[in-house]
Amino acid sequence: MKNIFVIAVLSFVFLSCAVKVPYTRQVNEEFGLKSEEKMRKVQFFTSSTIILNQIAESSSETSTDQSGTLISSSTSESESLIIPANTKCIFEGYGPNGELRVRFETGDQKFLQFMSKGNHLKDRHYFVANWKANGGPKVQYGGKTYKVDMMRGAARSAYIRVSKKRLQSNKRKERVVKGMKV
Repeated sequence: MKNIFVIAVLSFVFLSCAVKVPYTRQVNEEFGLKSEEKMRKVQFFTSSTIILNQIAESSSETSTDQSGTLISSSTSESESLIIPANTKCIFEGYGPNGELRVRFETGDQKFLQFMSKGNHLKDRHYFVANWKANGGPKVQYGGKTYKVDMMRGAARSAYIRVSKKRLQSNKRKERVVKGMKV
């Protein structure tokens, strides 16, 4: 009897483990995620590492010091954003062309967009960038322009995923019938 209970508990644990699957229209329809309110309750994840390098902002100055020496100084500022695979993100909203906007951190316009490349129910929502931009692919993030790092990470093939699990409950009752006497 104890063995049956242990087997039942273990099978329930294994059946209830969540797996990460690509977010598709099929998943959207299966779980009825038609409204933005329902989408905000879903935890999203990235499939691959996305690395963005801010296009450097530089400035230069020329001046003289007390002894009359000419001084030329320049400064440049840049930032790299690394979004590792399986990073959690939340739904921000939809873009003008149906893009799925997801947020990784708080801040104005700090979201990335993902969009389905086709019309099939099983098409994944891939990372959106301006892949044909001069000097390499670019994307806007937080009001700044970033260049997508194609050497490190896998931004081109990055897509959005969701955690999905199936709960299956089977109730089973067992009793011993003792019989009847006349």
